[in-house]
Amino acid sequence: MALPPETAPTPSPSQPGVPKASGGPTRIGGPAISTALRQRLQQVFQRGVKCLEKGDYNYAHDLFAECVGEDPATLVYAQHLRANLAQIHERSGKKSSGRTFPRLGSGRGAVAKAADKGGWQAAFVVGCKALRKTPDDTIVLSELAEVCGGLGAIETHLYYLRWALDVAPTDAAINRQAAAVLESIAQFDQAIGCWTRVLQKQPQDAEARNAIARLSVEKTIDDGGYNPALLHGAADVTLPNPKRVASVALSDASGQRHDPQAAPAPVDPLQGATPAAREAAYRQAIDHEPAEPGHYGRLADLYVAQGRLQDAETLYRKGLEVAGGADLRLIEKLEETRLVRMRERAAIAASRAAKQAGDQAAQKLASQALAEANQAEVEVYAARADREPKNARMQYELGLRLKRVGKYREAIQPLQASRDEPAKRAEANLLLGECFQQIGQHQLALRSYEAAIAATPAGDWSDLKKLCFYRAGVLALGMGQLEVAEQRLTELASVDFAYRDVGERLDKIARVRKTT
Repeated sequence: MALPPETAPTPSPSQPGVPKASGGPTRIGGPAISTALRQRLQQVFQRGVKCLEKGDYNYAHDLFAECVGEDPATLVYAQHLRANLAQIHERSGKKSSGRTFPRLGSGRGAVAKAADKGGWQAAFVVGCKALRKTPDDTIVLSELAEVCGGLGAIETHLYYLRWALDVAPTDAAINRQAAAVLESIAQFDQAIGCWTRVLQKQPQDAEARNAIARLSVEKTIDDGGYNPALLHGAADVTLPNPKRVASVALSDASGQRHDPQAAPAPVDPLQGATPAAREAAYRQAIDHEPAEPGHYGRLADLYVAQGRLQDAETLYRKGLEVAGGADLRLIEKLEETRLVRMRERAAIAASRAAKQAGDQAAQKLASQALAEANQAEVEVYAARADREPKNARMQYELGLRLKRVGKYREAIQPLQASRDEPAKRAEANLLLGECFQQIGQHQLALRSYEAAIAATPAGDWSDLKKLCFYRAGVLALGMGQLEVAEQRLTELASVDFAYRDVGERLDKIARVRKTT
């Protein structure tokens, strides 16, 4: 295959590879869409699935095309569009030509021209119409991939490229396009594979030869690990540990299982065998018992330990599908694997941006990767908080991540709920104060800062406590409450006069008092 298993061909809905339509679809990157639009498209999608199941493939195509056109970043929409097209052409007796459609004239196809004239939505309208007629049109597929890439929709960008490579696996132009995307997300083995196919088709291609050599070095560096400190200052994040994902019992920030009543996982009798032997045995077990979720989970655990995170995600999803979506252990492992992968991408992108300070594209990619990693954390912790609404620690983790991505109003409710956790009461109130301050509720913000101060241990001047006093003092000064501001800032200065600009703030209070 040209691309990793995560982007393997999507079979028809009667086969087990198409994702189930239940629940809201996930998306990575892409244009921002409103909650109302997301809900409407999910309803359209569900109607499309029902039409597909009933055999009304033409109407299903229109519905899936609408979803793809308005939300090109949601992978499951593209997967079902392709699965439905396969049903249409199978029943019409048409067979795929399996050939690359040549570029004519200016070299730009109808999709690209539509994008130039009317934007990405117009491009998808044209593209879906073309695919309805000829689903193996590689020009259409590669240009839809380019549109997704321009929108920052990584998953669907790769999906349309994989679709094109299924039709024309040796096409040099598509392999070049895929190699660039795979390199950007640190999938070096797959990128090298694409360049190798280019070189096989064009033995004298210097660019392909140089790319293989360069990516081999990048892969060696990446295999040796990366420096999480590269992200320091860019966002308040903690990189998940891949070994934690491979463990049977996943832990949240409090060190407790999300489901403490869950039965322990069975001991794996192959734990001491070589990785190759274990992989072969797990695959054989899947072949013999395809309806047993545990087989997929054990092979995925092995892939996680080997750093093959995309492969692991694919298997966790498959295991969940077989389990009917009800296996909490697989859900947690899938979530954690996704977080690890997104953080690895962000770390690698940040590393490159640091090395290429003047490269605007590298800086943009680093910012986008970090934003996508933060958004992934929001989605994962929102799901966990929904599963455990009375878990105050989980509410805190959700509120923290909502605040991190700038969703201050949405962060308030979970942060308020998290104040029931004594160990996080001070931090929760501090974050609440910052959220209230961001939305202009200054009195509520000051009350939260005061509550945070009250929740900190007496006499223990940690960095957290200093920040609580500073936030309260600065906000009170801005609100004209000079006595409160002077009291809080003076207490802070008596412990650490060099803390930020506390001395200057006290001087300002003194000047204001002289003029009043």
